[in-house]
Amino acid sequence: MMKTQTNFSKSCCFIMLALYVLNGCKANVKQADTDTVKSGKTKQVKFLSKPLISSIYTADPSAHVFNGKIYIYPSHDINTGIPENDNGDHFAMRDYHILSMDSIGGKVTDHGVDFDIKDIPWAGRQLWAPDAAFKNGTYYLYFPVKDKKDVFRIGVATSANPAGPFKAEPAPIEGSFSIDPAVFTDTDGKTYMYFGGIWGGQLQRWVSGHYDANGSKTDLKQDNAPAISCKVALLTADMKHFDGKVKDVVIVDSVGKPLLTGDKNRRFFEGSWMHKYNGKYYFTYSTGDTHLLCYAIGDNPLGPFTYKGVIMKPVQGWTTHHSIVEIKGKWYIFYHDTELSGKTYLRNVKVVPLQHNIDGSIVEIDPFL
Repeated sequence: MMKTQTNFSKSCCFIMLALYVLNGCKANVKQADTDTVKSGKTKQVKFLSKPLISSIYTADPSAHVFNGKIYIYPSHDINTGIPENDNGDHFAMRDYHILSMDSIGGKVTDHGVDFDIKDIPWAGRQLWAPDAAFKNGTYYLYFPVKDKKDVFRIGVATSANPAGPFKAEPAPIEGSFSIDPAVFTDTDGKTYMYFGGIWGGQLQRWVSGHYDANGSKTDLKQDNAPAISCKVALLTADMKHFDGKVKDVVIVDSVGKPLLTGDKNRRFFEGSWMHKYNGKYYFTYSTGDTHLLCYAIGDNPLGPFTYKGVIMKPVQGWTTHHSIVEIKGKWYIFYHDTELSGKTYLRNVKVVPLQHNIDGSIVEIDPFL
């Protein structure tokens, strides 16, 4: 009888321990499950690709080929303990790590901290998604950061090496505002910067031409009015200034009408990119709160661009931000999700092939298997 009671006690202890472990596991994946539900997927997911690096958290990858090597300029996500909100205060990045690899699928090198917010004389907080460019023997790093008045501006830093370190100019680019600079050099040698993002990116606070600190926290709040546009500016020969006025990047539907504010599955939110394919200009971007990557095609880099469709369905995690680059005759899309952490503000960068059809359309990608 005593032996039976002992075995029963051991069994009870084992069951209680198992339930404790199971509940602990559930707690650990709670955020991941939440992100997965937001992406419209089941809890058991298999990802199309694996993170390029797992030693740090990275996001918003801007990829380029310099000197035959692939360089990736991502945001560096950190856990600051700031509560999540729609303004993005929890994305409080402070520095950049530049990544490189010789080929897709090859070893990824983390070049360490190559640029830090403390080295930007005019910066306040939140060093968000960067981009890079090369011209006349110099590498340029473009970065958005809030100034000391908490207004996003875009700065530029230079280096003789694509992996840095980079030195910031003493002031932001005159006339710049908002976030997500994406720099494109056309075949004629002219270079353009596309930039802007609504909600936390503050673009909606510039609709009057001047910053309104008390402006909308989201968009125009007029669903039947044309949506707020991404911005584009020609860069000067020294790559450090805007050459002329900032213009709107107009996205239109199949009959030439601008997309409306309420068209949240198609209108621009943030994370723009430009690539050229068969003489056409592909403006790609994120719809933000509807979690899609979309594309529109135009006949020149200033647009207008006609909406064509989705290039990537929602990933795990709230944000979607990408870049598209041709490498050895093949096209790839770099993006991020939250596979490693399950937290919206601790992301990891990935890459998968991108395919253009014969008619110029892009094959839609599902980030899950």
